[in-house]
Amino acid sequence: MEWLELSTRAEAETVEAIAEIFHQWGQGVAIEEPVVAEPDETYHVDYTQPVRVATYLPVDERCEERRQRIEEALHWLGLLRPIEPLVVRQLAESDWENAWKRYFYVRHVGQRLVIVPSWRRYQPKPGEVILDLDPGMAFGTGVHPTTRLCLRLLERHLAPGARVLDLGTGSGILAIAAAKLGAASVQAIELDATAAKVATANVAQNAVAGTVWVEQGELGLVPPDARFDLILANINLRVIRAVLPALARHLAPGGVAILSGVLHEHEAALREIIAEAGLVIRERRRERDWLAIAVTSDE
Repeated sequence: MEWLELSTRAEAETVEAIAEIFHQWGQGVAIEEPVVAEPDETYHVDYTQPVRVATYLPVDERCEERRQRIEEALHWLGLLRPIEPLVVRQLAESDWENAWKRYFYVRHVGQRLVIVPSWRRYQPKPGEVILDLDPGMAFGTGVHPTTRLCLRLLERHLAPGARVLDLGTGSGILAIAAAKLGAASVQAIELDATAAKVATANVAQNAVAGTVWVEQGELGLVPPDARFDLILANINLRVIRAVLPALARHLAPGGVAILSGVLHEHEAALREIIAEAGLVIRERRRERDWLAIAVTSDE
């Protein structure tokens, strides 16, 4: 199959809005911060440069309509915030992964977690937990601040033997980290079909298929009486608003939900949503323009 890659660059505070447009009309969203590679295959982020956001369209009968919808939405957003012109290029499916490999490096997150793309070489140090990741066309590679924030909070709040729900699993990175940090079970749900396939492959690659199962769909896949010790929701403010009351009902007594994908300028709205769901904030973390908040039902 042939694909169109549609990409643009913008300041960090505009990324969430662009990603929402791409998620609605594209297939998969990739967020790429400007990184500078080091000789040991690690990296640092150059925060003076804009962020690149991309999505993909299969070249089929709906391709032109979806492309026009994206162009129109970016036009109106561009009247409010500076966005670079949309760049479109054609890719064969077999070329896609190789086109992206140059952007992914070994990343250390939190105290123990290390994200290692399968094509990079890395010798683990004692105590490190390795996440062997091929991003594919899925969000969640450890590049974006929201993923890093969630991984750090996951490392802090996951208890051994925990039952975990990962809503909007993307590449599966959070679900895999939960399994490798000692979760007993992880239900990973992803709406996008392509991302769900990528997550399933990554779960198998990390040898945690006995702990993590990936399902394509929405929160309704979770049985009404299911309870979780830890819930992960690295999504966006609009979706959090819609699902948080239901997530609160799925939270076991003493359980923690980690919410992210929200710009700090929307923190007041997020706090209001949390309070309306009957939850209280246990921990707040921020990286640049992005927030992650751990909440619980306990006072």
